[in-house]
Amino acid sequence: MASPSSSPSGTPAQAGVSLARQLLLWVLLPQLVLWMAGGVATYRFAAGYANQAIDASLLQASRSLARQLKPIGNGLLIDFPRAAQDVLEADPADRQLYMVSSPPGQFILGNQALPPPPAHDSEHPPALNTPYFYDGIMPVNGRAALHTPPGQPLRLVALYLRFGDDGAAPQTMLVQVARSSANREDLARRILVDMLLPMSSLVLLMTVIVWLGIRAGLSPLVRLRQQVEGRAPTDLAPLQLASAPRELWSLATAINTLLAAVQNTVATQKRFIGDAAHQLRTPLAGLKSQTEIALQSATDPDLHARLQRVHESATRSAHLVNQLLTLARAEPESVMAHDRQRFDLQRMVQAVTAEWVPRALRLHIDLGMEQGADDGTQAPNDSPVWIEANELLMREALSNLIDNALHYAGSGSQVTVRVLPSPITPHMALLDVIDNGPGIAEGDHARVFERFVRATESGDGCGLGLAIVKEIVERHAGHVQLINVQPQGLCVRIELPMAKPPVPRLPA
Repeated sequence: MASPSSSPSGTPAQAGVSLARQLLLWVLLPQLVLWMAGGVATYRFAAGYANQAIDASLLQASRSLARQLKPIGNGLLIDFPRAAQDVLEADPADRQLYMVSSPPGQFILGNQALPPPPAHDSEHPPALNTPYFYDGIMPVNGRAALHTPPGQPLRLVALYLRFGDDGAAPQTMLVQVARSSANREDLARRILVDMLLPMSSLVLLMTVIVWLGIRAGLSPLVRLRQQVEGRAPTDLAPLQLASAPRELWSLATAINTLLAAVQNTVATQKRFIGDAAHQLRTPLAGLKSQTEIALQSATDPDLHARLQRVHESATRSAHLVNQLLTLARAEPESVMAHDRQRFDLQRMVQAVTAEWVPRALRLHIDLGMEQGADDGTQAPNDSPVWIEANELLMREALSNLIDNALHYAGSGSQVTVRVLPSPITPHMALLDVIDNGPGIAEGDHARVFERFVRATESGDGCGLGLAIVKEIVERHAGHVQLINVQPQGLCVRIELPMAKPPVPRLPA
């Protein structure tokens, strides 16, 4: 039976995200959204406050500049000394640009290339002495480009003023003052960084606290998993949880209920196997004995033939019962399937093979054990091959293979059993049972491992031998296959994982 692929940590590859990670994700995701929203809001607030500060300085500069322009008749007296200009342009990194025009758009003083204010129509003329703040881009051409690079974003204020002496026609004057937006954006970024650093530290601290809280909350689930993982397959005692959340108590109760049901099923199976072994084997053995006695004393040919058929049926029934009981012991739910110990496969195979030699001699079959591989390399006769398995079940599997080989190979054939380390797969042992009989067709190799399936009509088998072998081998993480032998014959190969040899004890 193929097991699901696993990651290096032992978790099945198809398993989803851990519960702890899901909880952490759902808790931290809203925090991340709020952190991002807080950053955007902080930047907007910072930009707004920086605009307010810049707008206030621009308005103050525009009014100060307007006070230096005094109307005289139909003209203007410009009282703007060089020292005042130096004050406006003192900071090279944040130079203030200015422009005076009268009428608006007719250049008088300052930087001629400043962007104009938003246009007004005749029905809605601009309000006098009211500041208009707007954003603009420094044009490529113009004298201002000598001080400010083209394409530089600007923040500007436009102030419309009325001037003219009494009796003269009033005129409109436009005063514009501009500053680069770079400092405003730099100020907004600094405010954003100063706000996000403590916010990020708080989010990180909260993440650590939430992670520790999740681990503490899931610790009862971890203890429950450790109880289940550390158990032997035959340990069906109820799970014990000293303190656990209500939801986990429900899960533990459901598992304990299932364990109790499994324990009851296993106990019922063990009783059935014991009762079947006693109730079926004893009568069948008695029936075989009585038919043997009757055959010896029967003189009527018809009666002798009938008794012979009864004896064969009793023998076949006893064999079927033994096979069924062996198959039940090899089932994964059976306690015997999990009772394993380390033993020498080489020595066990020698003992089992020796037990079948008398029957092979009666059938005129050459049964023996071979040391070495197909290439002729020999291994020492006493070289151990250690495996960890249930020795009784492995003896049953080998006995079934030898029984099948003796049964179907035919008189005068040869049956060879051998054990050797796998030359291809490291840390694997091979157990081969080879005969030179008629073999099995290639198309039936997979089908004969099914229960009650026979590849030939000859003989009185029940079709369970290879199914039992396959069940036992797979319970021990092994593999069994059929290989045709040339010119004729069959090799049944069992591949089992090898165990580490036992550590020798030092003399006291």
